[in-house]
Amino acid sequence: MYQEERLIEIIHYLKEHQRISVDDICEQFDVSRDTARRDLVKLEEQKAIVRTRGGAILPAAHKEIKDYRHRLHTVSAEKRQIGRKAASLIKNGDTLILDASTTVQACADQMEEIPCTVMTNSINLAEILSHKSDINIELLGGHLHKEHRFLYGTSVVDKLSHYFVDQAFVGVVGISEHGLTIAHEEDGMVKRKMIQQAKQVIVLADHTKIGVTEYFQYAELKDVDLLITDRIPTAAFQQALKEQNVELLVTEEEGK
Repeated sequence: MYQEERLIEIIHYLKEHQRISVDDICEQFDVSRDTARRDLVKLEEQKAIVRTRGGAILPAAHKEIKDYRHRLHTVSAEKRQIGRKAASLIKNGDTLILDASTTVQACADQMEEIPCTVMTNSINLAEILSHKSDINIELLGGHLHKEHRFLYGTSVVDKLSHYFVDQAFVGVVGISEHGLTIAHEEDGMVKRKMIQQAKQVIVLADHTKIGVTEYFQYAELKDVDLLITDRIPTAAFQQALKEQNVELLVTEEEGK
């Protein structure tokens, strides 16, 4: 087998098994350890792998976080299902925190006009709720993140610290065994405080967010009371949720 063919097979192996060792290459392709090392050096030069002690892994893949307007235009049917289920949990007189994620906005879109109070740092979400006459809105003032249209900063966190609410609905870029993660630290700091101020924490995450770990962790799995998603997660992730006493609600099951 030529080196070029081996390199392709090594990448296929990595995609299936996540990591490969020099010994694995020797065994799989019947080559010497020196040849295996040369293969890894070649793949590293091509930026196709990350070398580790004794082997290699694939480079981390980070999603490009589109701006808020772009994400609004790509709100999926799954997100709308999640939002509808989340909205159905809101009752007369509830006090709520809704964050600035598009999945949480899908919840706001579908909220009934019932008497309740909503705190949010999303200018888009406040605009949506302003058309629902029975809903009282507390817009958390601070610095405006123009690209993603949320308010952040010490003034937002300080104001949140004076309020205690029934439920906080939060979105994620990733939720995994490493907890709840997001791309922007400034947004994550606000979300962290939102979670601390709520009796019940409800995470809204479509299936593409599960198993993903992003840049900034703002909560652990144990901080979550309920996860609403659109597909049944892997058995391993369900077990991780169970160990942290996180209730799971899957909209896919209800559509069957």
